[in-house]
Amino acid sequence: MSHMPRSRTVLSSALLLLPLAAGVTGCGGASSDPLAAQPYDAAGQIAANAPAGEQKADPDKPLEVTTKGDEARITDVTATDAAGRYIRGRLTADGTRWRSTVPLAAGTRYTVRVSTEDSDGKPGRKVLHTETEGNGDRRLRVTFGPDSGTYGVGQPLTAELSRPVHGKRARALVEGALKVDSSPRVLGSWHWADDKTLHYRPRSYWPAHATVEAYSNLQGLKIAKGLYGGPGKPVKIRTGDRVEAVTDAAAHRMTVRRNGKVIKTLPVTTGKPGFDTRNGIKVVLGKEAFVRMNSNTVGIARGSSESYNLPVHWATRVTWSGEYVHAAPWSVGSQGAANVSHGCTGMSTADARWFFEHVRVGDLVEVVHSKGDAMTPFDNGFGDWNMPWDKWRAGSALGGGMSGADGGEKAAGPADAARLRPRV
Repeated sequence: MSHMPRSRTVLSSALLLLPLAAGVTGCGGASSDPLAAQPYDAAGQIAANAPAGEQKADPDKPLEVTTKGDEARITDVTATDAAGRYIRGRLTADGTRWRSTVPLAAGTRYTVRVSTEDSDGKPGRKVLHTETEGNGDRRLRVTFGPDSGTYGVGQPLTAELSRPVHGKRARALVEGALKVDSSPRVLGSWHWADDKTLHYRPRSYWPAHATVEAYSNLQGLKIAKGLYGGPGKPVKIRTGDRVEAVTDAAAHRMTVRRNGKVIKTLPVTTGKPGFDTRNGIKVVLGKEAFVRMNSNTVGIARGSSESYNLPVHWATRVTWSGEYVHAAPWSVGSQGAANVSHGCTGMSTADARWFFEHVRVGDLVEVVHSKGDAMTPFDNGFGDWNMPWDKWRAGSALGGGMSGADGGEKAAGPADAARLRPRV
Protein backbone atom coordinates (compact mmCIF):
# COMPACT_ATOMS: atom_id res chain seq x y z
CA MET A 1 0.00 0.00 0.00
CA SER A 2 1.23 3.53 -0.58
CA HIS A 3 1.37 5.94 2.27
CA MET A 4 1.32 9.62 3.04
CA PRO A 5 3.40 10.07 6.19
CA ARG A 6 2.47 12.99 8.48
CA SER A 7 5.56 12.25 10.50
CA ARG A 8 8.20 9.65 9.89
CA THR A 9 10.78 8.37 12.34
CA VAL A 10 13.64 6.24 11.08
CA LEU A 11 15.31 4.87 14.19
CA SER A 12 18.44 3.69 12.44
CA SER A 13 19.59 7.17 11.44
CA ALA A 14 20.32 10.52 12.94
CA LEU A 15 18.75 12.43 10.05
CA LEU A 16 15.02 12.14 9.63
CA LEU A 17 12.68 12.94 6.78
CA LEU A 18 9.48 14.61 7.95
CA PRO A 19 7.44 15.65 4.90
CA LEU A 20 4.09 17.30 5.22
CA ALA A 21 0.82 15.43 4.82
CA ALA A 22 1.15 15.68 1.05
CA GLY A 23 4.03 13.18 1.00
CA VAL A 24 3.42 9.58 -0.04
CA THR A 25 5.39 6.42 -0.69
CA GLY A 26 4.39 3.12 -2.28
CA CYS A 27 3.64 -0.15 -0.53
CA GLY A 28 5.49 -3.01 -2.13
CA GLY A 29 4.36 -5.58 -4.63
CA ALA A 30 5.85 -7.49 -7.50
CA SER A 31 7.57 -5.61 -10.29
CA SER A 32 4.94 -6.83 -12.75
CA ASP A 33 1.97 -5.32 -10.93
CA PRO A 34 0.54 -1.78 -11.17
CA LEU A 35 2.46 -0.70 -8.07
CA ALA A 36 5.70 -1.22 -9.93
CA ALA A 37 4.50 0.31 -13.20
CA GLN A 38 6.81 3.03 -14.44
CA PRO A 39 5.28 6.49 -13.79
CA TYR A 40 5.84 9.15 -16.42
CA ASP A 41 9.15 11.02 -16.43
CA ALA A 42 8.56 14.21 -14.46
CA ALA A 43 11.88 15.80 -15.47
CA GLY A 44 10.14 18.49 -17.47
CA GLN A 45 7.87 19.47 -14.60
CA ILE A 46 10.40 19.98 -11.80
CA ALA A 47 13.59 21.92 -11.20
CA ALA A 48 16.23 21.37 -8.53
CA ASN A 49 19.34 23.10 -7.27
CA ALA A 50 21.12 19.73 -7.35
CA PRO A 51 23.91 19.84 -9.95
CA ALA A 52 24.73 16.60 -11.71
CA GLY A 53 27.90 15.23 -13.24
CA GLU A 54 31.19 16.70 -12.07
CA GLN A 55 29.60 19.78 -10.50
CA LYS A 56 29.13 19.70 -6.74
CA ALA A 57 26.39 21.16 -4.56
CA ASP A 58 27.19 23.63 -1.81
CA PRO A 59 26.67 21.76 1.51
CA ASP A 60 25.88 25.06 3.23
CA LYS A 61 22.79 25.50 1.06
CA PRO A 62 19.61 23.37 1.36
CA LEU A 63 18.50 20.98 -1.33
CA GLU A 64 15.46 22.42 -3.08
CA VAL A 65 12.98 20.98 -5.59
CA THR A 66 10.31 23.14 -7.23
CA THR A 67 7.65 22.73 -9.91
CA LYS A 68 7.76 24.36 -13.33
CA GLY A 69 4.49 26.06 -14.21
CA ASP A 70 1.17 24.76 -12.97
CA GLU A 71 0.89 21.44 -14.83
CA ALA A 72 1.87 19.32 -11.84
CA ARG A 73 2.41 19.35 -8.11
CA ILE A 74 4.94 17.54 -5.97
CA THR A 75 3.37 14.80 -3.82
CA ASP A 76 6.45 13.34 -2.15
CA VAL A 77 10.19 13.86 -1.87
CA THR A 78 12.52 11.34 -0.26
CA ALA A 79 16.17 12.37 0.12
CA THR A 80 18.74 9.87 1.41
CA ASP A 81 22.49 9.61 1.58
CA ALA A 82 24.33 6.53 0.33
CA ALA A 83 23.98 4.86 3.72
CA GLY A 84 20.19 5.12 3.50
CA ARG A 85 19.79 7.86 6.10
CA TYR A 86 16.80 10.12 5.50
CA ILE A 87 17.26 13.88 5.22
CA ARG A 88 14.55 15.90 6.91
CA GLY A 89 12.65 18.23 4.60
CA ARG A 90 9.44 20.19 4.23
CA LEU A 91 6.94 20.27 1.37
CA THR A 92 4.69 23.29 0.91
CA ALA A 93 0.96 22.73 1.22
CA ASP A 94 0.39 23.53 -2.46
CA GLY A 95 3.02 21.02 -3.55
CA THR A 96 5.15 23.57 -5.43
CA ARG A 97 8.36 23.37 -3.40
CA TRP A 98 10.31 21.00 -1.17
CA ARG A 99 13.38 22.08 0.78
CA SER A 100 15.72 20.19 3.11
CA THR A 101 15.62 21.53 6.68
CA VAL A 102 18.87 20.11 8.10
CA PRO A 103 22.50 20.84 7.15
CA LEU A 104 24.00 18.66 4.45
CA ALA A 105 27.30 16.85 4.92
CA ALA A 106 30.37 17.82 2.91
CA GLY A 107 31.68 15.31 0.39
CA THR A 108 28.47 13.27 0.49
CA ARG A 109 26.30 11.85 -2.28
CA TYR A 110 22.53 12.23 -2.05
CA THR A 111 19.68 10.58 -3.92
CA VAL A 112 16.49 12.63 -4.21
CA ARG A 113 13.36 10.76 -5.30
CA VAL A 114 10.57 13.10 -6.41
CA SER A 115 6.97 12.00 -6.97
CA THR A 116 4.52 14.27 -8.80
CA GLU A 117 0.93 14.29 -9.91
CA ASP A 118 -0.29 15.99 -13.07
CA SER A 119 -3.63 17.75 -13.56
CA ASP A 120 -5.25 14.44 -14.53
CA GLY A 121 -4.05 12.72 -11.37
CA LYS A 122 -1.40 10.63 -13.14
CA PRO A 123 1.72 9.95 -11.09
CA GLY A 124 5.17 11.05 -12.23
CA ARG A 125 8.62 10.28 -10.92
CA LYS A 126 12.11 11.70 -11.17
CA VAL A 127 15.24 10.51 -9.37
CA LEU A 128 18.06 13.01 -8.93
CA HIS A 129 21.61 12.38 -7.77
CA THR A 130 23.95 15.03 -6.47
CA GLU A 131 27.11 15.29 -4.42
CA THR A 132 28.17 18.05 -2.07
CA GLU A 133 31.58 19.70 -2.18
CA GLY A 134 34.23 18.04 -0.03
CA ASN A 135 35.57 21.09 1.77
CA GLY A 136 37.82 21.94 -1.16
CA ASP A 137 40.30 19.09 -0.70
CA ARG A 138 41.01 15.78 -2.37
CA ARG A 139 40.77 13.64 0.74
CA LEU A 140 38.71 10.47 0.68
CA ARG A 141 36.37 10.55 3.65
CA VAL A 142 34.17 7.76 4.96
CA THR A 143 30.88 7.89 6.82
CA PHE A 144 29.86 4.73 8.62
CA GLY A 145 26.28 3.69 9.25
CA PRO A 146 24.04 3.16 11.03
CA ASP A 147 24.45 5.56 13.96
CA SER A 148 25.80 4.08 17.15
CA GLY A 149 23.11 2.33 19.16
CA THR A 150 21.33 -0.99 19.65
CA TYR A 151 19.94 -2.89 16.66
CA GLY A 152 18.65 -6.27 15.62
CA VAL A 153 21.02 -9.02 14.52
CA GLY A 154 20.23 -8.38 10.83
CA GLN A 155 21.57 -4.80 10.72
CA PRO A 156 24.38 -4.47 8.14
CA LEU A 157 27.14 -1.89 8.51
CA THR A 158 27.62 0.61 5.70
CA ALA A 159 30.56 2.77 4.61
CA GLU A 160 29.83 5.75 2.36
CA LEU A 161 32.84 7.22 0.59
CA SER A 162 33.05 10.89 -0.36
CA ARG A 163 34.47 10.05 -3.80
CA PRO A 164 34.15 7.11 -6.18
CA VAL A 165 36.95 4.54 -6.05
CA HIS A 166 37.78 2.58 -9.20
CA GLY A 167 40.19 -0.24 -9.82
CA LYS A 168 40.88 -3.32 -7.73
CA ARG A 169 44.14 -1.98 -6.26
CA ALA A 170 42.60 1.28 -5.02
CA ARG A 171 39.55 -0.53 -3.72
CA ALA A 172 41.69 -3.06 -1.88
CA LEU A 173 43.63 -0.23 -0.20
CA VAL A 174 40.40 1.44 0.90
CA GLU A 175 38.69 -1.74 2.01
CA GLY A 176 41.75 -2.89 3.95
CA ALA A 177 41.66 0.37 5.91
CA LEU A 178 38.01 -0.01 6.91
CA LYS A 179 38.16 -2.10 10.07
CA VAL A 180 35.41 -4.06 11.78
CA ASP A 181 35.95 -5.46 15.28
CA SER A 182 33.37 -7.68 16.92
CA SER A 183 32.91 -9.39 20.23
CA PRO A 184 32.30 -12.28 19.96
CA ARG A 185 34.46 -12.72 16.87
CA VAL A 186 32.53 -13.57 13.69
CA LEU A 187 33.21 -14.31 10.05
CA GLY A 188 32.37 -11.27 7.92
CA SER A 189 33.24 -9.27 4.81
CA TRP A 190 32.75 -5.93 3.10
CA HIS A 191 30.93 -5.93 -0.25
CA TRP A 192 31.11 -3.06 -2.75
CA ALA A 193 27.49 -2.15 -3.52
CA ASP A 194 28.77 0.51 -5.96
CA ASP A 195 31.91 2.59 -6.42
CA LYS A 196 31.17 4.73 -3.33
CA THR A 197 29.25 2.42 -1.01
CA LEU A 198 30.28 -0.70 0.91
CA HIS A 199 28.13 -2.95 3.09
CA TYR A 200 29.50 -5.25 5.79
CA ARG A 201 27.78 -8.35 7.12
CA PRO A 202 28.74 -11.66 8.72
CA ARG A 203 28.29 -14.92 6.85
CA SER A 204 25.22 -15.50 9.01
CA TYR A 205 23.49 -12.99 11.26
CA TRP A 206 25.28 -11.14 14.06
CA PRO A 207 25.23 -12.98 17.38
CA ALA A 208 22.69 -11.75 19.92
CA HIS A 209 24.10 -9.25 22.42
CA ALA A 210 27.26 -8.68 20.41
CA THR A 211 29.33 -5.49 20.21
CA VAL A 212 30.50 -4.38 16.77
CA GLU A 213 32.69 -1.39 15.95
CA ALA A 214 33.60 0.03 12.54
CA TYR A 215 36.47 2.49 12.23
CA SER A 216 38.77 3.85 9.54
CA ASN A 217 42.54 3.82 9.09
CA LEU A 218 42.28 5.82 5.86
CA GLN A 219 43.76 9.03 7.30
CA GLY A 220 46.87 9.93 5.29
CA LEU A 221 46.81 6.75 3.18
CA LYS A 222 47.67 7.34 -0.50
CA ILE A 223 44.84 5.83 -2.55
CA ALA A 224 45.75 7.10 -6.00
CA LYS A 225 47.63 9.99 -7.58
CA GLY A 226 46.55 13.12 -5.76
CA LEU A 227 44.02 11.25 -3.58
CA TYR A 228 44.71 10.60 0.09
CA GLY A 229 42.56 9.17 2.83
CA GLY A 230 40.77 11.52 5.16
CA PRO A 231 39.08 11.17 8.55
CA GLY A 232 36.11 8.99 9.45
CA LYS A 233 34.11 8.89 12.66
CA PRO A 234 33.88 5.38 14.16
CA VAL A 235 30.56 3.69 14.87
CA LYS A 236 29.77 1.17 17.58
CA ILE A 237 26.58 -0.87 17.62
CA ARG A 238 25.23 -3.50 19.95
CA THR A 239 22.77 -6.20 19.04
CA GLY A 240 19.76 -7.22 21.09
CA ASP A 241 17.97 -10.55 21.09
CA ARG A 242 17.75 -12.46 17.83
CA VAL A 243 14.23 -11.62 16.64
CA GLU A 244 12.98 -13.20 13.41
CA ALA A 245 9.50 -12.89 11.91
CA VAL A 246 8.73 -15.32 9.10
CA THR A 247 5.54 -14.81 7.11
CA ASP A 248 4.25 -17.79 5.15
CA ALA A 249 2.17 -16.08 2.46
CA ALA A 250 0.55 -19.37 1.42
CA ALA A 251 -0.47 -20.27 4.99
CA HIS A 252 -1.40 -16.63 5.85
CA ARG A 253 0.56 -16.85 9.07
CA MET A 254 3.50 -15.01 10.67
CA THR A 255 5.69 -16.82 13.19
CA VAL A 256 7.81 -14.64 15.47
CA ARG A 257 10.84 -16.16 17.21
CA ARG A 258 13.07 -14.69 19.88
CA ASN A 259 16.44 -16.41 20.25
CA GLY A 260 15.04 -19.42 18.41
CA LYS A 261 11.89 -19.80 20.52
CA VAL A 262 8.44 -19.13 19.06
CA ILE A 263 6.86 -16.28 21.04
CA LYS A 264 3.86 -15.46 18.82
CA THR A 265 1.95 -16.80 15.82
CA LEU A 266 -0.18 -14.20 14.06
CA PRO A 267 -2.83 -14.55 11.34
CA VAL A 268 -1.97 -12.20 8.47
CA THR A 269 -2.87 -11.26 4.94
CA THR A 270 -0.27 -10.46 2.27
CA GLY A 271 -0.39 -9.23 -1.32
CA LYS A 272 -3.20 -10.49 -3.49
CA PRO A 273 -2.63 -11.65 -7.09
CA GLY A 274 -1.13 -8.80 -9.08
CA PHE A 275 0.17 -7.16 -5.90
CA ASP A 276 2.14 -10.11 -4.49
CA THR A 277 4.45 -9.36 -1.56
CA ARG A 278 8.20 -9.65 -2.17
CA ASN A 279 9.78 -12.91 -1.11
CA GLY A 280 12.97 -12.95 0.89
CA ILE A 281 14.69 -11.56 3.96
CA LYS A 282 14.16 -7.92 4.83
CA VAL A 283 15.45 -5.83 7.72
CA VAL A 284 13.30 -3.48 9.81
CA LEU A 285 14.15 0.07 8.66
CA GLY A 286 11.90 2.06 10.98
CA LYS A 287 8.61 2.23 12.84
CA GLU A 288 5.77 4.71 12.38
CA ALA A 289 2.85 4.76 14.80
CA PHE A 290 0.68 6.45 12.15
CA VAL A 291 0.89 6.92 8.39
CA ARG A 292 -1.63 7.68 5.66
CA MET A 293 -1.54 5.36 2.68
CA ASN A 294 -2.75 6.68 -0.66
CA SER A 295 -2.75 4.57 -3.82
CA ASN A 296 -2.80 7.17 -6.58
CA THR A 297 0.92 7.98 -6.27
CA VAL A 298 1.93 4.42 -7.18
CA GLY A 299 -0.01 4.20 -10.40
CA ILE A 300 -3.46 3.16 -9.16
CA ALA A 301 -5.95 5.60 -10.61
CA ARG A 302 -8.00 7.63 -8.19
CA GLY A 303 -11.56 6.33 -8.09
CA SER A 304 -10.68 2.92 -9.55
CA SER A 305 -11.71 -0.32 -7.87
CA GLU A 306 -8.19 -0.72 -6.41
CA SER A 307 -7.73 2.83 -5.10
CA TYR A 308 -7.43 3.57 -1.38
CA ASN A 309 -6.73 6.45 0.98
CA LEU A 310 -6.48 5.05 4.49
CA PRO A 311 -5.15 6.00 7.93
CA VAL A 312 -2.83 3.22 9.07
CA HIS A 313 -1.56 2.53 12.59
CA TRP A 314 1.39 0.58 14.00
CA ALA A 315 3.37 0.45 10.75
CA THR A 316 6.77 -1.27 10.73
CA ARG A 317 8.72 -0.39 7.58
CA VAL A 318 10.75 -3.06 5.76
CA THR A 319 11.45 -1.40 2.37
CA TRP A 320 12.13 2.17 1.31
CA SER A 321 9.44 1.92 -1.36
CA GLY A 322 6.82 1.54 1.35
CA GLU A 323 6.28 -2.10 2.26
CA TYR A 324 5.13 -2.39 5.87
CA VAL A 325 3.84 -4.77 8.46
CA HIS A 326 0.83 -2.82 9.77
CA ALA A 327 -2.62 -2.81 11.29
CA ALA A 328 -5.35 -3.59 8.74
CA PRO A 329 -8.66 -3.73 10.64
CA TRP A 330 -10.58 -3.63 7.34
CA SER A 331 -9.25 -7.10 6.39
CA VAL A 332 -9.55 -8.96 9.71
CA GLY A 333 -12.01 -11.39 8.14
CA SER A 334 -9.38 -12.45 5.59
CA GLN A 335 -6.40 -12.58 7.92
CA GLY A 336 -5.29 -16.17 8.33
CA ALA A 337 -7.39 -17.23 5.35
CA ALA A 338 -6.67 -15.18 2.20
CA ASN A 339 -4.28 -12.64 0.70
CA VAL A 340 -6.10 -9.39 -0.02
CA SER A 341 -3.56 -6.56 0.50
CA HIS A 342 -1.72 -4.42 -2.04
CA GLY A 343 1.66 -5.84 -0.98
CA CYS A 344 2.01 -5.09 2.71
CA THR A 345 1.54 -7.61 5.52
CA GLY A 346 -1.69 -6.76 7.31
CA MET A 347 -2.90 -7.93 10.71
CA SER A 348 -5.34 -6.90 13.42
CA THR A 349 -4.71 -3.66 15.27
CA ALA A 350 -3.86 -5.48 18.49
CA ASP A 351 -1.43 -7.81 16.72
CA ALA A 352 0.18 -4.97 14.77
CA ARG A 353 0.74 -3.03 17.97
CA TRP A 354 2.26 -6.09 19.62
CA PHE A 355 4.61 -6.56 16.66
CA PHE A 356 5.49 -2.85 16.60
CA GLU A 357 6.40 -2.96 20.29
CA HIS A 358 8.43 -6.19 20.12
CA VAL A 359 10.73 -5.49 17.15
CA ARG A 360 13.51 -2.97 16.69
CA VAL A 361 15.39 -1.56 13.73
CA GLY A 362 17.68 -4.28 12.37
CA ASP A 363 15.37 -7.19 13.24
CA LEU A 364 14.61 -9.72 10.51
CA VAL A 365 11.35 -10.01 8.58
CA GLU A 366 11.18 -12.80 6.00
CA VAL A 367 8.42 -13.67 3.51
CA VAL A 368 8.21 -17.17 2.03
CA HIS A 369 5.85 -18.92 -0.41
CA SER A 370 4.67 -15.68 -2.03
CA LYS A 371 4.36 -15.39 -5.79
CA GLY A 372 6.05 -12.00 -5.68
CA ASP A 373 9.52 -11.10 -6.90
CA ALA A 374 12.60 -11.65 -4.72
CA MET A 375 13.87 -8.92 -2.43
CA THR A 376 16.92 -7.26 -3.99
CA PRO A 377 20.11 -6.66 -1.98
CA PHE A 378 20.77 -2.91 -2.06
CA ASP A 379 18.18 -0.75 -3.84
CA ASN A 380 15.09 -1.01 -1.63
CA GLY A 381 16.26 -1.38 1.94
CA PHE A 382 18.64 -3.96 3.39
CA GLY A 383 18.20 -7.11 1.35
CA ASP A 384 21.85 -8.04 1.95
CA TRP A 385 21.00 -11.43 3.48
CA ASN A 386 19.42 -12.67 0.25
CA MET A 387 22.82 -12.79 -1.45
CA PRO A 388 24.68 -16.13 -1.06
CA TRP A 389 27.86 -15.90 0.99
CA ASP A 390 30.19 -16.87 -1.87
CA LYS A 391 28.73 -14.15 -4.07
CA TRP A 392 28.91 -11.68 -1.17
CA ARG A 393 32.61 -12.41 -0.70
CA ALA A 394 33.17 -12.04 -4.43
CA GLY A 395 32.12 -8.41 -4.01
CA SER A 396 35.13 -7.77 -1.76
CA ALA A 397 38.22 -6.21 -3.36
CA LEU A 398 40.50 -8.11 -0.97
CA GLY A 399 39.41 -11.61 -1.95
CA GLY A 400 40.98 -14.52 -0.12
CA GLY A 401 39.69 -16.04 3.09
CA MET A 402 38.32 -14.36 6.17
CA SER A 403 39.22 -15.43 9.68
CA GLY A 404 36.34 -16.49 11.85
CA ALA A 405 35.40 -18.29 15.00
CA ASP A 406 34.32 -21.41 13.13
CA GLY A 407 37.62 -21.86 11.31
CA GLY A 408 35.69 -22.85 8.21
CA GLU A 409 37.56 -20.59 5.81
CA LYS A 410 41.11 -20.71 4.52
CA ALA A 411 43.75 -18.76 6.40
CA ALA A 412 43.29 -15.02 6.48
CA GLY A 413 45.91 -12.52 5.42
CA PRO A 414 47.16 -9.74 7.75
CA ALA A 415 44.58 -7.24 6.53
CA ASP A 416 41.73 -9.69 7.09
CA ALA A 417 42.93 -10.57 10.58
CA ALA A 418 43.16 -6.91 11.49
CA ARG A 419 39.69 -6.22 10.18
CA LEU A 420 38.13 -8.92 12.32
CA ARG A 421 40.22 -8.98 15.47
CA PRO A 422 38.10 -8.90 18.64
CA ARG A 423 38.62 -6.17 21.19
CA VAL A 424 38.81 -7.12 24.84
